[in-house]
Amino acid sequence: MAIVTRGELEQSLADLCTHVGDPRAGILGPRSLAWRLGGDLGVFIGGGRAALLQLAHPMVAHAIDHHSSTRTDVVGRFQRTFRHVFSMVFGPLDDALIAARRVHAIHARVHGEISEAIGGWPAGTRYHANDADALRWVHATLADTTIVVREHLDGALPIEIKDRYIVELNRFAALFGISPSLLPTSWADHAGYMREMIGGDRLAVSASAREMGQFLFGRGARAQPALGRVAEAISASLLPPHLADAFGLRAAPLRVRSGLGAFAAIYGRLPRQLVAIPAHADARNRIAGRGPSRWSAWTERQLFGLATRVAG
Repeated sequence: MAIVTRGELEQSLADLCTHVGDPRAGILGPRSLAWRLGGDLGVFIGGGRAALLQLAHPMVAHAIDHHSSTRTDVVGRFQRTFRHVFSMVFGPLDDALIAARRVHAIHARVHGEISEAIGGWPAGTRYHANDADALRWVHATLADTTIVVREHLDGALPIEIKDRYIVELNRFAALFGISPSLLPTSWADHAGYMREMIGGDRLAVSASAREMGQFLFGRGARAQPALGRVAEAISASLLPPHLADAFGLRAAPLRVRSGLGAFAAIYGRLPRQLVAIPAHADARNRIAGRGPSRWSAWTERQLFGLATRVAG
């Protein structure tokens, strides 16, 4: 187990700062593919996929199961997680660094033992939220899910776009202190890593991971909310089939798959400013010397409210 220390994080942040041209624009900025591909609300249809891929890693699942308030405060955890991520991706450099240090400090308190033999992990294996390999997997799931969603909404992306995106997003990985030696230098590198992980024994869905996954879609409620059923069906269609089965997801019916295609056609015609993630819109306003918009504030309230309606 290789744990990212505070010293290693600080060195990673210092190295990252040397590549930032305009601190107001943050670690990526408005010309980045990361803002373009991951800056609108459409990416949230991949939220379930990313969360379940992460839960399929026993280190991640046990850390969340033993230390998180996911079951008792799903909306609060959703808000805290995405506020940190948005600060890192869309915030000015100082905000990104503050969020990085805060997340590392929270992770430093999250450690323990995997209580059961699962996949390639023996019972008693130590886990730590700042484990470099676990952090690498979480980062990879976010990058991969963004591309999967974009290609569902917009069609196949040229390989040069995916190459540039995956390398760009290594700046985000630096905020967690992940060593460059663990990060991809091309889309092919990333895709090879994903195939290795998904096809190997490092991912395995434990009973607690399955329970948490179903809870995210409201399956623990007396009557599963309609939005929870839709989110579950979409996630099932986006996940590798064997993982969807391992989580016990209901297969997406034909009408959901057809509806996703119809949604993509309509969504592509909407004005970009209408569907921008609030943090993305506010970042562009900040760089232009304008304050946050009321539309962004309203959209953020609706977005966080959806978490309640999905999980029940």
